[in-house]
Amino acid sequence: MRIIKSDRSLLMYILLNILTLGIYSSYFIYSIAKDVNEMCEGDGSHTSGLFKYIIFNLLTCGIYTFVWMYNLGNRLQINADDYNDYFPENGTTILLWMILGNLICFIGTFVALHIIIKNTNSLAYHYNKKYANYDNMIL
Repeated sequence: MRIIKSDRSLLMYILLNILTLGIYSSYFIYSIAKDVNEMCEGDGSHTSGLFKYIIFNLLTCGIYTFVWMYNLGNRLQINADDYNDYFPENGTTILLWMILGNLICFIGTFVALHIIIKNTNSLAYHYNKKYANYDNMIL
């Protein structure tokens, strides 16, 4: 068991995305998928990695992003119970923010990303606490 990063932030995502001219978003997808697959191992689901994400986004003209985020939101919520955690937001919440929130100057995408980051960080903290015996760990 490895230690999962539990201090991701929306602000750093935005800054690194700007500094790398969008390349960081690919790394973000890769690392989130890898971490969630490890934390939620054994739940019968699999979060697609970067290669599948890119291919299906090209084939669906970007619609796959919505599907990927929806599935990720649901998977995080379902597995939160395994770590004695609870997330009121699920895939539907994220999908609504991405679709309806985009009508307000694309703010919805950032809200959806914030929810994904917040929930992933929380799950990572509990995962690290459970398997790595780190009580006050932030990486």
